[in-house]
Amino acid sequence: MNRSVGVALAAAALFGASTPLAKLLVGEVPPLLLGGLLYLGSGLGLALMRLWRERGWPASGLPPHEWPWLAGAILFGGVLGPVALMFGLTQTSGSVASLLLNLEAVLTAVLAWLVFKENADRRVVLGMLAIVAGGVVLSWPTGQMAASDGMGPAAIALACLCWAIDNNLTRKVSASDALFIASTKGLIAGGVNTAMALALGLSWPDSPTLLGIMVVGLLGYGVSLVLFVLALRGLGAARTGAYFSTAPFMGAAVAVVFLAETTSPTFWLASALMGLGVWLHLTERHAHEHTHEPLVHAHRHVHDAHHQHAHEPTWDGTEPHSHQHAHLALTHQHPHYPDIHHRHGH
Repeated sequence: MNRSVGVALAAAALFGASTPLAKLLVGEVPPLLLGGLLYLGSGLGLALMRLWRERGWPASGLPPHEWPWLAGAILFGGVLGPVALMFGLTQTSGSVASLLLNLEAVLTAVLAWLVFKENADRRVVLGMLAIVAGGVVLSWPTGQMAASDGMGPAAIALACLCWAIDNNLTRKVSASDALFIASTKGLIAGGVNTAMALALGLSWPDSPTLLGIMVVGLLGYGVSLVLFVLALRGLGAARTGAYFSTAPFMGAAVAVVFLAETTSPTFWLASALMGLGVWLHLTERHAHEHTHEPLVHAHRHVHDAHHQHAHEPTWDGTEPHSHQHAHLALTHQHPHYPDIHHRHGH
């Protein structure tokens, strides 16, 4: 299995598990404040991790031309998306909202394929549809849907579009330091939404609840986002989005195993559909002769077929390592994903 696939599924598992865990902690915390604190917990925790790893706060290493991509990702995914979702939730039943949230994976893939020109073959499309169908089955209401007007569903669909844009813009900067990207998104998005909640007169939760929310945010939003960025680096936006859309199933599985919740036939049907989708993606084989254009960037790497560059005499031979390096034009053939080195046309 490609390492990036495991990373994407781990991101989905952490994010999915955050939902049932948050239910144990939040009590009466309003959704807007909860969303802000979850993001803020992720941003603060990841910033501390980066400070410890680097023994300080070095420059991001993000090239100047990539800053607009990161700013756009934070705006759409961290600020506009949660606000649209919170508004939609006030106008829409939970069952309808759960179904509509499956739009994120579809819109991510559509934007990746049509706007950002990622490759997609029939197997990948079928796999994505199977995973999304599993999400629909898992969240399909068992009782009467609560009525809602058109504004609520439209707002939730808008939130999904914002996150789909976020996913594709984040792919553009995924070669850079994932800890920096994720901590920056968490700090800005969490700060903005928490400030909005406090400005509306919402009050802080008690200390144990606040600590629990921050820890869940660090793991379910922060570490999960770091893994998501790493998966984007290796798989591209459409495939990463498809794997990540298994998060509702992961959350339901956590609730069953650790919270002793009962299962239903729909749970097992959703499991089968998502398993089929993941299998279709795992068994994908995309290989053809392709040309790498000259490229200069920085990311963690080893000296493989795509990294044949010189080093300073002081290099001690440690791999993997990270530094700015140049790729010369190269034409060859091998199986590949639309990762940071394979963004060519077809």
